[in-house]
Amino acid sequence: MKISKLSQRLQKDRPMTMVSIRIPEDVLEDLKRVAPMLGFSGYQALIKAYIGQGLRSDLERLEGNVELTALVESLRKKGVAEEVITSALAEAQSALQVAG
Repeated sequence: MKISKLSQRLQKDRPMTMVSIRIPEDVLEDLKRVAPMLGFSGYQALIKAYIGQGLRSDLERLEGNVELTALVESLRKKGVAEEVITSALAEAQSALQVAG
């Protein structure tokens, strides 16, 4: 995924759209049970995280930028603030535009 697109994905104020999906009851119960164990406020946040993780993985595989996304995920796991990551990505994007 390109730096600019990844930076956009990290923005908290992105527009949202409501969707409705059918999920088996037992899966929903498992999501509700697991979400707080993983530190999520609720099952919907966990579902969004799962979708985002899978989508990023597929985009990396299809677009071929595995290293950058892996680095961002590693920084998140180490507790680096989203604002710092977003700022660093923007800085790197600017540097690439100047060089290119």
